[in-house]
Amino acid sequence: MKVYFSDFFDVTPKALERYGAFNISLINDLPLFVDPFLLFNSRKRVYRKLHQEILRYIAFLRDSSITKDINQGLLRSWYAFPEIKQNWLGYSNVGNSGRGPGLEFAKALNENLRGVFSDFDKVTISKSAHIEKLCLIKEGIGRDNISDFVTNLIKGYLLEYTQAFARKYISPDKLKKIPVPHVRFNYNTLSWITECYDLPFYNNNYVLLSPKNLLTKDDTWINRSDLIGQFDDIVASIPNIQLRSQLGEYFVSNLPKPKKNKDGSEKRLLKHDIVKAVGAVIGKYPDILDYYIKYKEDRGDQAKAISEQRVYEVQETFVTNLSNFINTLSDDTLFYKNAGKTLDESYKRVLFLKNVIENKDGYRIFYVKGKPIKREVDIQIMFRLTWFATSSDVTREANEGRGPVDFKISKGANDKTLVEFKLASNSKLAQNLENQVGIYQKAHDTDKTIKVILFFSAEEEQKVKRTLKSLGLLNEKYIVLIDARNDNKISASKAR
Repeated sequence: MKVYFSDFFDVTPKALERYGAFNISLINDLPLFVDPFLLFNSRKRVYRKLHQEILRYIAFLRDSSITKDINQGLLRSWYAFPEIKQNWLGYSNVGNSGRGPGLEFAKALNENLRGVFSDFDKVTISKSAHIEKLCLIKEGIGRDNISDFVTNLIKGYLLEYTQAFARKYISPDKLKKIPVPHVRFNYNTLSWITECYDLPFYNNNYVLLSPKNLLTKDDTWINRSDLIGQFDDIVASIPNIQLRSQLGEYFVSNLPKPKKNKDGSEKRLLKHDIVKAVGAVIGKYPDILDYYIKYKEDRGDQAKAISEQRVYEVQETFVTNLSNFINTLSDDTLFYKNAGKTLDESYKRVLFLKNVIENKDGYRIFYVKGKPIKREVDIQIMFRLTWFATSSDVTREANEGRGPVDFKISKGANDKTLVEFKLASNSKLAQNLENQVGIYQKAHDTDKTIKVILFFSAEEEQKVKRTLKSLGLLNEKYIVLIDARNDNKISASKAR
């Protein structure tokens, strides 16, 4: 069963582990990305140099944006890089094809380099400049944009890193010498350089490895949501008493007047009111961004520890546990032998999943250190990774009308089945069951739908059953409940 880099290129997972590379899947992107703060905060000189090169390039963009008109051609060449899909990381809906930092990001960066971001490299409060500051200034610029931009700028290093591993561990017949464009920027010719590398080659494209110590999950260490959540601590950390007072007063002045509950107590502030007030403070006192960045720099060791934990969780969930899960499906079931109509094939596969999860220790796939992974996107990725040996076309997050559906399984235009994965804890589960799938069916021109609902506690089980009963769906064949609890299972190895 070929799912991971180690499977396709006949290397041991231990060799990748010793090298420090993540064992990526070549079926679907895994939810990891490069965090530029890990370059800045590293003890490795080569990483810190990469961070300095990133800042040099941004300074070049800033100087160019001030001295010349940046037309759309230059925006595309200097700012709007393609996503590096060859590293198989990110949040791609299907396979490994994402959008990359496009023109919207390019225009935002160019605009801010001429304005509030123009003095990004004149640091007086923090230790260094950071490209993540753009996320704090501009809403809508997030981890994907920053990570894709940074990954493009360190592409040469990743190519050399992969080539060194490939030459040592991979058979030459699985490698190919590839001319790779957009490797390094030539500041003399103001153009990107193409260079050749010996690289692992699969499915008509090369593959890139990434060092685990540059990766994280969920968000970059410096990010706007964290700034808002840590606002009080950031203000408290500012040594200037007068500025602290001004920030506090201006924040409060931008909050709506408190409203009362029926019992006379004050209603809690809504999140969007806090976000709006913090945004007003940033606009009035932009120095707070530099204090926030310094606050995060001072806690850089936490960034390393948290990123290591997040990468470990992805490793355990999507590589270690899932590998064991796939082996069980292959050895003990007919999961990979099903064919026929898509509804029958899909339903049998879901039932096999249910049986393995509930009766063959498969539930363990959803737990890291005893805690459940309760995110729908993670479960969707797991399902996609298990469904790689089929003659059907499996499309994740297919959108052909009024919204995306988790999976469309199809064999031509006249044989399509939709599969939705939901968590019992989803607050909109009842609404989804009642309305959403019917809309999807019309959009995809099919009336064949399987709804799979996972629960992780007795309370969640009772909740979902009450919901189904109220909707008259409790005995619906194609609504499949999967018990992913870990408190009611006897280990398959101990069962008699």
